[in-house]
Amino acid sequence: MTKRIIGLTGGIATGKTTVANYLANAYNLPILDADIYAREAVSVGSAILQEIAQRYGEEILLPDGNLNRQKLGEIIFNNQEERIWVEGLIHPDVGDRFLKEIALSPAQTLVLVVPLLFEAQMTDLVTEIWVVSCSEQLQLQRLMQRNHLTLEQAQARITSQISIAEKVAHADVVLDNSSTLEVLLKQVDAAL
Repeated sequence: MTKRIIGLTGGIATGKTTVANYLANAYNLPILDADIYAREAVSVGSAILQEIAQRYGEEILLPDGNLNRQKLGEIIFNNQEERIWVEGLIHPDVGDRFLKEIALSPAQTLVLVVPLLFEAQMTDLVTEIWVVSCSEQLQLQRLMQRNHLTLEQAQARITSQISIAEKVAHADVVLDNSSTLEVLLKQVDAAL
């Protein structure tokens, strides 16, 4: 039997984590998270972190040797070429990790949470694409509140990704997260 591999994506602060947590808790589905793999890709001592430090200097590192994510964010969310360079290092590593975890998992249904599913060209890893969406105004509000960002910082992060409308156009399932949690979770139940 072929595995069902759900690619869960959407814009930043649209509710992907909420959906992933629900799928894990209510349905006991394995969740493979690109953000976790990306953080591991730049862990202390990794080759990718060393390349990033060579490019941006030692000030891109925190005193303990970890990546200063805030400083890197300031660079890559204000310079598309730099963002593409960093993503070019991290995305292949994340893709390899997904392939390994999919092969090792005995589960017939897996959920890959990939915020940049389209941007990282990882759609070939999944059998169906679920997009969590909401209005841009709601997305901005959530992002500013969650990450303590200014309007300009939040807009830079949102515009660094493919638009929600474009993601929705390529989705097999669209989960509208503009209403209540209950309404969102009913959509997830129906989609599954």
